[in-house]
Amino acid sequence: MDSPATHNQSFIIMPRTVFTLEAATRNATLPHSLPVFAALLVLALAFSACSGADADSASDISPDDWRPLFDGETLDGWIGLGRDAIPEGHWQVEDGTIRKVASGNVPVAEDGQPLVGGDIMTTETFGDFEFAFEWKVAEGANSGVKYNVSEELSTSLPPRYAALGFEYQVLDDDRHPDGALPSHRAGALYDMIPAGDAKALKPVGEWNESRIVFRGMHGEHWLNGAMVVEYDMDSPRFDSLLAASKYADVEGFADRRVGHIVLQDHSDDVWFRNLRIREPEE
Repeated sequence: MDSPATHNQSFIIMPRTVFTLEAATRNATLPHSLPVFAALLVLALAFSACSGADADSASDISPDDWRPLFDGETLDGWIGLGRDAIPEGHWQVEDGTIRKVASGNVPVAEDGQPLVGGDIMTTETFGDFEFAFEWKVAEGANSGVKYNVSEELSTSLPPRYAALGFEYQVLDDDRHPDGALPSHRAGALYDMIPAGDAKALKPVGEWNESRIVFRGMHGEHWLNGAMVVEYDMDSPRFDSLLAASKYADVEGFADRRVGHIVLQDHSDDVWFRNLRIREPEE
């Protein structure tokens, strides 16, 4: 399963701008009468502009800044939400990925979440973080990555094994019924904020690269190198979006917490890989 970010380069999650002398001279018009030092100045300014644009579009990320949340071989560090083990037969490690195995014809809740199987969550909890991951879906599939999750709150309401938390939507936009709603499409903050115009979703069966930024009351969703959602939990805009969502009556849903990261079981075939996190230094 090839992708732009191979396993040997699993920490390179954002496209980088490549600057060369040839590109700079091709894009800069240098009059023949221009002194040498002025020509060098033009090249320096071109390089500065290129680097500045790159800094705006991606974090300066070193492999040393990140640590993996999946070792590619086991589900160590993960557990079933509301359970003491991984739901057997519903999640498995396959070719260096975490696969949510399609559940088939099983009972579901009103919102389509299965009443058997269930979500899996990190055994650790996180406050401020950046979480990067790659994902792909089968045709018509639905899933998500949830964060700011309280296991206690999640298991207090039905369905018991489905997390309550902010959700980075994972979806086949073209074939799943949720694709009809902008705030239910891939990259969205589910049921609250649709992904913006910068969104570029890969075709079904290809790997997408995603990142969640959660610092203080600020959140961001990134998809394939572009920020597609941005919000501030302490803003009137966020209050209005929450009040209009399916979570409006869930007490404590939007409380800022040190919470789990969750992979959602929505019954469909979905694959995740290169799951990794970085947290600010103490």
